[in-house]
Amino acid sequence: MKLEKSILEDHQAQVVVEVDPDRVQAARRRAARKLASRGKIPGFRPGKAPYDVIVRYYGDAAVYEQAVDLLVDEVYPEMLKEAGIEPSAPGSLEKVEGDETPTFTFKVPLSPEVTLGDYRSIHAAYEFQTPGPERLEEALNELRQVYATTATVERPAADGDYVIIDIKSENKELNRVDLPIMIRTAEQREEFPFPGFSRELVGLNSGDSKSLHHDFPEDAPLTALAGKAADLEATVKTVRSVTLPPLNDEFAKLVGKYESLDALKAALAKEIEGRARSDYDDTYYAALVDQLRIGAVIKYAPQTLEHEAEHVVNDMRRRLAQQGLDLETYYKMRNTSAAQFLEEEARPVAKKRLERSLILDEVARAEKIEVDNEALDEEFSSTLLDLQGQGLNLNSIRGGKQGQQKVAEAVAVQSASRLLTRRTLERLRAIATGEHVPAAEGSEKTEPLKAKGAGRKPFSKAARKSTSPRVAKTGAKKTISKK
Repeated sequence: MKLEKSILEDHQAQVVVEVDPDRVQAARRRAARKLASRGKIPGFRPGKAPYDVIVRYYGDAAVYEQAVDLLVDEVYPEMLKEAGIEPSAPGSLEKVEGDETPTFTFKVPLSPEVTLGDYRSIHAAYEFQTPGPERLEEALNELRQVYATTATVERPAADGDYVIIDIKSENKELNRVDLPIMIRTAEQREEFPFPGFSRELVGLNSGDSKSLHHDFPEDAPLTALAGKAADLEATVKTVRSVTLPPLNDEFAKLVGKYESLDALKAALAKEIEGRARSDYDDTYYAALVDQLRIGAVIKYAPQTLEHEAEHVVNDMRRRLAQQGLDLETYYKMRNTSAAQFLEEEARPVAKKRLERSLILDEVARAEKIEVDNEALDEEFSSTLLDLQGQGLNLNSIRGGKQGQQKVAEAVAVQSASRLLTRRTLERLRAIATGEHVPAAEGSEKTEPLKAKGAGRKPFSKAARKSTSPRVAKTGAKKTISKK
């Protein structure tokens, strides 16, 4: 088998393989037997007809076509090994030329490659600030609202009141009946249907209606209305005044297992700081990786991006399902199509996600960041507890112990990926803030034991099946020219 390899601009390898005539002839005979086994040739028992008879009965073209299929399945994995190619997805058979000595032209997507550049020169101060006491006060007031008592009043709605309203709109996502709304002094981003909505109800009496228009931003929580304008009518049905419970030890015990108000405040303060730090970290690390992207050279095949884009679409499908919608309805509401959404929205998001992930993978490799078994065990337990808190019941998983084992393996992979990513981000922060000084060359410490399931490419674990030595023949540009 002779082959000629060339690397294309789209990070795919094109390999032209020439097959020996003897191997072609052997494949023809196997193909003939396979064809003969499918039907009965007059005068012969199934599978007993001579080769020449089979060729006359089915035709030389049919035998040759079957032989090509057999050869492709054999030649492709051999070609990958001999050419030293690590595919990132199944390759494709572009064309077949010749007869006695045919040549196969394969196109194979290559595994992504990243050159980071001088990533150790990045600088970015980490300036997280713990939320002040006013945020704790807001949280306490929000908690008091949960345990507040209300009474119907015959007066216009005012700050701090609860109102029961109906919302009517041509956009069905906005329609609500008997919706309780608290009129808040400060604007809340999570407020339904948009921030500042409750302020529009101040001064309305029971029975009053108000027409409103709102332009939803592209990042609106209501995904189906992102980037759209909507008209709605709000009708107040009831106005209720609110009496908040006093802030004392009894209130703390009412809220949860807190012995005192101070204990409740301490727990809330810790939760507030954790959320705030998480939000800050998301922004900080995204900006840090984007800095690395400027100086990095990233190569990947189109199939790699398409695979990530599929994940983006599936994520959107799950989010819409939580809102009681489906993708087809979403496309109609946005006046778009599946192809347009994929091109204009999914692919740009996928590109950014993919490249950030590839950069982190390469940083982890360059910095020799790995995961030890003890840390992985802790992360595994934490991840499993989170999933159980979301309703996962291992005893109800289909497939018995085998099903549970598969879930456990998936959780282990997820845990390893999360832990490796977190450690990589922490190392990047240490580099960017000057806290990390790399060891002198030749004096590196012994690397920690690599945990099972912890790999260099956490993003690609789910796609690893696509790197098996397979070739896609369906839809390939297949040209067979015979001498």
